[in-house]
Amino acid sequence: MKQVVFSLFLFFVFRLSAATVDTIAIPSASMHRTIKTVVIKPNTYTDGKQFPVVYLLHGAFGSYSNWILKVPHIKQLADDFQMMIVCPDGARTSWYFDSPIDSSFKFETFVGTELPKYIDANYKTIANRKARAITGLSMGGHGGIFIGFRHADTFSGCGSMSGALHVTVITRGYEVEKRLGDTGVNKQYWNDWSALNVIEKKPSDSLSIIIDCGTEDRVMPMNRAIHEKMLKLNIAHDYTERPGNHDWRYWENAIDFQLMYFNKLFKKQVAQP
Repeated sequence: MKQVVFSLFLFFVFRLSAATVDTIAIPSASMHRTIKTVVIKPNTYTDGKQFPVVYLLHGAFGSYSNWILKVPHIKQLADDFQMMIVCPDGARTSWYFDSPIDSSFKFETFVGTELPKYIDANYKTIANRKARAITGLSMGGHGGIFIGFRHADTFSGCGSMSGALHVTVITRGYEVEKRLGDTGVNKQYWNDWSALNVIEKKPSDSLSIIIDCGTEDRVMPMNRAIHEKMLKLNIAHDYTERPGNHDWRYWENAIDFQLMYFNKLFKKQVAQP
């Protein structure tokens, strides 16, 4: 009898921490190549349910594997919130743009359109914008707001952690110029492709927004600027400053709050099977 009880105990412990991880290559028709992507499935994935999805973006000079390697407890968060987490590769410095000067970089199209379409077709998702959100760190924070606003018909929530949200001032060191060109000749591109300015065009669909940044972070001025601009534009959003710098110690804590926020959003919007 004791052995049976112990076996049941092990079964339930395993079930509580049994998120599984797929690493796949997803075809991008717009870029004529495949993009590596991590897909985290919660422990009940085999139970016949369908799940909401958070698309989670990495920062500059990072890769699709950053989140799962740097923040292993993200698998537990997928279990806790019963959601899928999808981490696509955004190249070293795509900035999640469709580059107007380099047709081989169309990461807005990939992340905003091709990726959700593929995930919905190949995984057990709730294929509805009300069950999708997008966020990320640093460059990925820019991507979360940029794509979230420009593709609000696909995502009902977007976010940013330590977001580099004003690319107009990032003129050296992070290869924005490789995506947008000369700052003088292509000044309009630099203006229009900056998340700080993208928010001026409010989407017709409702959008839940969460932004946070560490108080010691060098990108804090950008975050305060977008917060103040959203207030002036009457764009509802959740904004938090907490102690921390531009590092994984901050992000491994921040992701808990972001996923909690999106979990609450999904529960409010979607009657899950």
